[in-house]
Amino acid sequence: MQRYFMDAPYDGRDTVLLSGDHYHHIANVMRMKPGNEIWVVFNDGLAAKATIISLEDQAVKVRIMEWEERTTELPVHVTVASGLPKGDKWEWVIQKGTELGASQFVPFKAARSVVKWDEKKSARKLARWKKIAMEAAEQSHRQVVPDVLSPMTFEQILALSDNLSRKIVAHEEAAKQGEQSNLANMLAGVKKGEKIIILFGPEGGWEEKEVELLTSNGFISCGLGPRILRTETAPLYALAAISYHFELMG
Repeated sequence: MQRYFMDAPYDGRDTVLLSGDHYHHIANVMRMKPGNEIWVVFNDGLAAKATIISLEDQAVKVRIMEWEERTTELPVHVTVASGLPKGDKWEWVIQKGTELGASQFVPFKAARSVVKWDEKKSARKLARWKKIAMEAAEQSHRQVVPDVLSPMTFEQILALSDNLSRKIVAHEEAAKQGEQSNLANMLAGVKKGEKIIILFGPEGGWEEKEVELLTSNGFISCGLGPRILRTETAPLYALAAISYHFELMG
């Protein structure tokens, strides 16, 4: 059943109008008709099964039938921050990371980042990233669309993490030296509702001074298993580990 995210919170009414891209998708792509059912998700996280009443002029009118009771969101808020990778790797991270439950994606300019950010194309790029996150949230039946931010500087990432107590930097040198418990130990102490930020380096890896600066600002350096993961693979490994800890281990 198709899922559509609204730009507003639930207003208490039992009928809802879907317009714009939602109307186009329902009427022209899916060719739905009155009586068909969809999911409507409001931006306060409430999701409801709804029945199409009518297809009006550039709007679809639906009636809420029942509310979704189960939660599909991770019990912790996870920010994935990555040294901006080249090609479509960042789009891959956004898509798959959304499916795995991330709450926020933040690219940043690390010392060894290869990609040069073009400010002239920034609005179009950001719009595409947000669309990828929304479509992945629809596909994976999420109740919240992750936030996707514009690229930050390394200093801005530090400022973003200032008020967070759970901060991790994935470091391949830690993995090479056999570190394999810091992530598990951190997760063991995290309570539901807490916010976690995990930093991943670019293709060229971290400069040692960056890791030193991060650890001096409260980040825990950790390895992600004995193998060295690509920059687009590491965030997915970490999110899968978080999901396993909180959702499968109970």
